[in-house]
Amino acid sequence: MEPSKDISRLIEIMAALRHPETGCPWDIEQNFETIKPYTIEEAYEVSDAIERGDMDDLCDELGDLLLQVVFHARMAEEAGEFSFGDVVNAITAKMIRRHPHVFARSAADTPDAVKKQWDEIKQSEKRERAERRSRRGITEDFKSGFLGSVQRSFPALTEALKLQERAAKVGFDWSAPEPILDKIEEEIGELRAALREGDQAKVSDELGDLIFAVVNIGRHVKADPEQAVRGTNTKFRRRFSHIEHVLEAEGETLEDATLERMEEIWQAAKAIERAVLIG
Repeated sequence: MEPSKDISRLIEIMAALRHPETGCPWDIEQNFETIKPYTIEEAYEVSDAIERGDMDDLCDELGDLLLQVVFHARMAEEAGEFSFGDVVNAITAKMIRRHPHVFARSAADTPDAVKKQWDEIKQSEKRERAERRSRRGITEDFKSGFLGSVQRSFPALTEALKLQERAAKVGFDWSAPEPILDKIEEEIGELRAALREGDQAKVSDELGDLIFAVVNIGRHVKADPEQAVRGTNTKFRRRFSHIEHVLEAEGETLEDATLERMEEIWQAAKAIERAVLIG
């Protein structure tokens, strides 16, 4: 097997990896749910490469993301659902259908006409989607109703924020930040109770409720939760890196250092940051 610029080679490689007798044991045991986190991770890594302006990394990460598409399509083909060719056909048909003014199927030649045409096409697609779901016996549809415009594909924090913003439009909202703080304390109490019970499913559920409430306080004080956490992530990276460098200068390693020593250096890093801000 040799590398190639032809997509068919990647499809062949994935088929070989998934072969039940001669394939890779790890690849064989995967399913849609186990691969899903990797798909999301690869999309984020593409975004990161774009933000850094690293074209070498972008090329590599786009390949990793493409592999995810091929992986899912292969599993679907094995289940008799659809193949990679069906995925390509679906997206090419959609692009042609949504741009009739480009592919000589429409006379729409102004932005307003194109938008009107786009809305009509989208409505037609929604009807077709509803019919397909009905034939498959799928009844729950998160794309319908008042909250249907909030995409489930958003990162969880962003989805929570968008759901709250949407609900607030019809008055389903807290009137001030203070009651939300009370709600957060209530959720912490419920999380403590779940931890005492040792019920992992309940712990996860209560943790979700707590995070949702924290997102809500962020919205009310006009602090985007996604950006707030990103800022904290950056701060954590910086302080942990300080721990690593100090230990290295002292001839120690992270693995050998005690928690107490690492905490001491962490607090020193915080003091340095405060001094810089004051100065």
